[in-house]
Amino acid sequence: MLMKVAKKYTTKNTDKNTLKTWYSLLVLGRKLDERAPNYLKQAIGWSYHAPCAGHDAIQLAIGQVFTLGEDHLFPYYRDLQTCLSAGLTAEEIILNGISKGTDLASGGRHMSNHFAKPEWNIHNVSSCTGNHVLHAVGVARAMKKYGHNGVAISSQGESSVSEGYCYEAINGASREKLPVIFVFQDNGYGISVPKSDQTANEFVADNFTGFKNLRIIHCDGKDVFDSMNAMAEARKHAIEKEEPVIVHARCVRIHSHSNSDKHELYRDEKELADALAQDPLKAFEEAMTKNKLLTKKEMEEVEAEAKKMVLDAHKAAMGAPNPDPESIYDFVIPEAYEASKYPEGTHNESGEEIKFIDALNSTLKAEFRHNPDTYIWGQDMANKDKGGIFNVSKGMQQEFGIERVFNGPIAEDYILGTANGFSRFRDDIRVVVEGAEFADYFWPAMEQMVETSHDYWRSNGAFSPNVTIRIASGGYIGGGLYHSQNIEASLAPLPGIRIVVPAFADDAAGLLRTCMRSKGPSVFLEPKALYNAKQAMTVVPEDFEVPFGKCRVRREGSDLTILTYGNTVHHSLEAAEQIANEDGSQIEVVDLRSISPLDEEGILASVKKTNRCLVVHEDKVFAGFGGELVALINEKAFEFLDAPVKRVGSTFTPVGFNRILEKAILPNKDSVLSAARDMLAY
Repeated sequence: MLMKVAKKYTTKNTDKNTLKTWYSLLVLGRKLDERAPNYLKQAIGWSYHAPCAGHDAIQLAIGQVFTLGEDHLFPYYRDLQTCLSAGLTAEEIILNGISKGTDLASGGRHMSNHFAKPEWNIHNVSSCTGNHVLHAVGVARAMKKYGHNGVAISSQGESSVSEGYCYEAINGASREKLPVIFVFQDNGYGISVPKSDQTANEFVADNFTGFKNLRIIHCDGKDVFDSMNAMAEARKHAIEKEEPVIVHARCVRIHSHSNSDKHELYRDEKELADALAQDPLKAFEEAMTKNKLLTKKEMEEVEAEAKKMVLDAHKAAMGAPNPDPESIYDFVIPEAYEASKYPEGTHNESGEEIKFIDALNSTLKAEFRHNPDTYIWGQDMANKDKGGIFNVSKGMQQEFGIERVFNGPIAEDYILGTANGFSRFRDDIRVVVEGAEFADYFWPAMEQMVETSHDYWRSNGAFSPNVTIRIASGGYIGGGLYHSQNIEASLAPLPGIRIVVPAFADDAAGLLRTCMRSKGPSVFLEPKALYNAKQAMTVVPEDFEVPFGKCRVRREGSDLTILTYGNTVHHSLEAAEQIANEDGSQIEVVDLRSISPLDEEGILASVKKTNRCLVVHEDKVFAGFGGELVALINEKAFEFLDAPVKRVGSTFTPVGFNRILEKAILPNKDSVLSAARDMLAY
């Protein structure tokens, strides 16, 4: 709905101290904005700088409306004035610009011009433009669920709204009625691309006029008073009505997009002159002079003070320490929960065996009872008596309520991105998401997966999403395309996430418990063919837990090691048993369970014992994770080998739907038998 802004701030009713504060911030911001390119020229730093000149008024307003202790702010790369207005000092701005080790945002790990102050909930956001809108929606969801009085403020340029996840975020926020403000700073360009190439509407906010539970406020982002009124009204409305607000601010870009862009190549002299003539700082100065609110002398004093502040900040920042190169391994991923009850990750196997799917379901419920700040959401996983497409979450909504167990829209990026944001609200929160109904459908969430994987490192240890991402993976169900894929080889190159693939009910329970109790993101791949498979049934102690990075020898042997995980553990065990019955050869089957971290010690110990190694996994042999295992063995156990390491996996084709095609593509007991016999005979 479109509504007029209730005016509050004018030149007549705003006190002089406030006006002087605003002017001081505007001048200081401009001084920093203009000084930034000099650091690059002097080879000191600030190699990426997106000038904020022309956005001054709306950015001042965002920072002034941001309420410390109540709100969460997600600025984008042009928000220098926003962050200064919100409370960052000139020194903190420069520390980020020249990438010092004491930079609050990232300690020099992230690009310059990505300002943050995590302890104030001014968040470190990605270079992936606009993706932080999902995090803002997620933290707004947590605010609503915990009855917190505050808003999430997301700021971005108008062109980044073209990204699909922006639409997902606004759609989700309007559906859930969340207290979040989306600020679109419209300067007419996405680098050199005019906004006419982005949207048919003149103003991108108008694309959302049909959304329910959404207020849209248009303002002149070059005018301090109009911007202040818009932001103040937006925050008031978002809190009182508990619904999202878009503030569309018309700005002007006075300079190039960034210091690597030459706007003279696509803007003529008249356009550049027109942009300069709309300078918000000059307009504010003229308003102060015209209305006799600040004298020329007072403004000169403000400018002199700003110059001194920048110089002092420069001197302090130049003396600050650079990042320590040895620190690159710090904060890759938080310390995992110490699974100490069962140090070897095994247990006494007496008792009643249960199915893999029941182990997952009972563990989810147990952990929800253990930690009342645990939540789960995903697609089609909490509707009446249905608990997901495979019923893994069956009965959870009935026991824990719709506030903790609920459906997400069919938008994988939204599911994972809001989990990232939700977990920012409190460190004791744990989120489990069904990242996609099938692993093949996870690709829309990969942008958020990458984001989640380096949040902890990028923020220099300030924040890590405490999220477990459950994904049903693999084939052997006659599913064909989009229902039979393995994705661990695509995820494993991402530092900052854990990846586990259980093959038995006990490991499914133990690893899930460890994932849910740990800090940081974990990907929990569930071989769906094993959900109800008899061969995956085991005894599962109520409190069973399995440490990350510890393989498990499922069958002892002395003549050949098979390294495997997931569905192919069972093919390997069957093949090993058949060969033992045929000729007495003893094959050791090592269930990796954990892809990242990987149990190098356990792998190498087995290979050194048997002197032969066969790697078996369901995924394609070409570029599959097995290549990493072969490289590890060649590098660290080559002298112990009596034969070359061999791999078994699926063909380098998609997985067919017809069972005849599927059987020809995926590995099975027979393909493992053939390879194992070749290895033993070498």
